[in-house]
Amino acid sequence: MVSKSDISNILSGYDLENITIATVCSHSSLQILAGARKEGFKTLGIAIGQAPKFYDAFPLAKPDEFFVVEKYDDIVTRASELAAKNVVLIPHGSFVEYLGAERFAEIPLPTFGNRAVLEWESDRDMEREWLTSAGVKMPQLISDPKNIDRPVLVKYHGAKGGRGFFIAKDYHDFKLGIEHGLKYNIQEYILGTRYYLHYFYSPIKEDGYQISKGKLELMGMDRRDETNIDEMYKLGSQEELKRLNIYPSFVVTGNLPLVIRESLLPKVFSMAEQVVEKSIELFGGMMGPFCLETIVNDKLEFYVFEISSRIVAGTNINISGSPYSDLIEPGISTGQRIAQEIKYAIEIGKLDEVVT
Repeated sequence: MVSKSDISNILSGYDLENITIATVCSHSSLQILAGARKEGFKTLGIAIGQAPKFYDAFPLAKPDEFFVVEKYDDIVTRASELAAKNVVLIPHGSFVEYLGAERFAEIPLPTFGNRAVLEWESDRDMEREWLTSAGVKMPQLISDPKNIDRPVLVKYHGAKGGRGFFIAKDYHDFKLGIEHGLKYNIQEYILGTRYYLHYFYSPIKEDGYQISKGKLELMGMDRRDETNIDEMYKLGSQEELKRLNIYPSFVVTGNLPLVIRESLLPKVFSMAEQVVEKSIELFGGMMGPFCLETIVNDKLEFYVFEISSRIVAGTNINISGSPYSDLIEPGISTGQRIAQEIKYAIEIGKLDEVVT
């Protein structure tokens, strides 16, 4: 991983009055670029192969400049060209997944957030250690597939966007679905409603919901599944679908906005606070946007089944604000909130505290 001192050296050569916000043209780039423009930054879209034409349809989110590369790895090898443009990179799910967590960590450019989180997030065992040691509930882990005696979710390490997941109800199901040679975890399948909770953690803000260092914000929520009846339908239909040579997947094609019962908001904040505090202890803290992917059962208990430690695609439903972010600043998106954090860090001379 590129060192903190290397990034500090690169930043020392930057014109901080002419920072360019850059990200890969995918995932949540529209709101990242639109938010950066609202905060007065120049913007740059990194495109693979060619500049996407559909940006012409969204002039408020179209980057000021495209930087076209042939393959993702060129972002690493051509980093000096981006540094000459005073670029600060904004990671998102597609950016990290397609380049690879290890290679992403090697990009010699200032990147918003703490790259040390990549190791903890991309390895299912380390992720579980982080979350359980933070004190949040997780679905029970089953170490031996021969011991599957209830519906379980089998998840490959690093699986994103719903790819790499499948449901098994017994050892026979497991053998039918498993891809040999890949690392995986088996966890119990919790029946409930899925809530994807979008947060923002600032280590440099001193107002609002304070934790040991900085501020925690709730930016919004989304869901990608239906409620209990839909979950039970998925469980009960698998055998018939397999007979038709159709194999259910969890690939995400879109997102729906939602709000949660107000009485559950203390738990929503408490979970996030525990996770952030533990991240500070384990690897110096994650920063910026993150998402706790949760299930709420009929006893109103939260189970966290995954964390995404950067902006998630579910925030795209709130480009003009959410019922929660509107109570912080009307109309703000997570993309704009990222730009605000960078802008404020520059103003108070703490940019090196929010980039690595």
